[in-house]
Amino acid sequence: MSQVLSEAPRPAQLRRPRLGFLGVGWIGRHRMQAILETGMAEAAAIADPSPEMVAEAKKLAPGVRRVDGLGAMLAMDLDGVVIATPSALHAEQSTRALERGVAVFCQKPLGRTAAEARAVVEAARKADRLLAVDLSYRFTEGMRRIREIVQSGELGRIYAVDLVFHNAYGPDKRWFYDPALSGGGCVMDLGVHLVDLALWVLDFPGVAKVSGSLFAGGEPLGGRPDRVEDYAVATLGLESGAAVQLACSWRLQAGCDAIISAAFYGTQGGAALRNVNGSFYDFTAERYRGTARETLASPPDAWGGRAAADWATRLAQGARFDAGAERLVAVSEVLDRIYGR
Repeated sequence: MSQVLSEAPRPAQLRRPRLGFLGVGWIGRHRMQAILETGMAEAAAIADPSPEMVAEAKKLAPGVRRVDGLGAMLAMDLDGVVIATPSALHAEQSTRALERGVAVFCQKPLGRTAAEARAVVEAARKADRLLAVDLSYRFTEGMRRIREIVQSGELGRIYAVDLVFHNAYGPDKRWFYDPALSGGGCVMDLGVHLVDLALWVLDFPGVAKVSGSLFAGGEPLGGRPDRVEDYAVATLGLESGAAVQLACSWRLQAGCDAIISAAFYGTQGGAALRNVNGSFYDFTAERYRGTARETLASPPDAWGGRAAADWATRLAQGARFDAGAERLVAVSEVLDRIYGR
């Protein structure tokens, strides 16, 4: 009597999500490329008012369909949308997509205020759809190593955090300078990364108090509703007793393209991420023991598209609403308090 040998079960094949890309300027195309390079998703639709940007995006996905906007995308039964539009549109567009059962990856900020961000997160929860924001500096190798060390307790009790992001150029789009469209200036654009890194590394502790000083053109911003800040300093007092200080700016005359750093100091040591030679992209991370230092990470590190690739991969794996999205609101609440809202 012959035996019939059954084959071992094969792993289920992941279905590649069909994605729409809303806004394919430089940042939108870069995230599109990062997602497509994973092989985990396909580009089904793109929308952008610029024919030149559309033409560039089609080089990444020649068969992609150009549509007029989000409404046309949502009529295509997509699995997810990648949003890279002006800040004033993020919350409304994200909510519309989520309410149609479509997952969302959005550029920062998710909303101009905590109320806007909270509404999007609630829409994601209700729809049970994956929501993520492009807080890309979390995905640098240096910040990942620093977070691991801090959370392991090796640095002791963290009591001080210093963060800086100075961009010598500033945005080149007019809407960035309109408070109604942007929600704020350099704090909304750059400070969001600093606040997120501080809270993320420390596992989102409670924030007891926040103070901030905002400047525009070298003068205190005051109550000017027609201007946004181009320089800001802020201090966060955490419920743990730790002090977080941050500074950010556009067009600071700092002698280089950018100054970016995130330093964490504890009772048993310290660790810091710093950009190299004014670069926006190259970073070193070091651990400190007294006057000695140890390198944790150094260039090259192709980190820019990792947040988008991570979202697409999780979407392909069937991930739905992630309670971690609630922490996006915590970051927005701190920004509101810096602005005195």
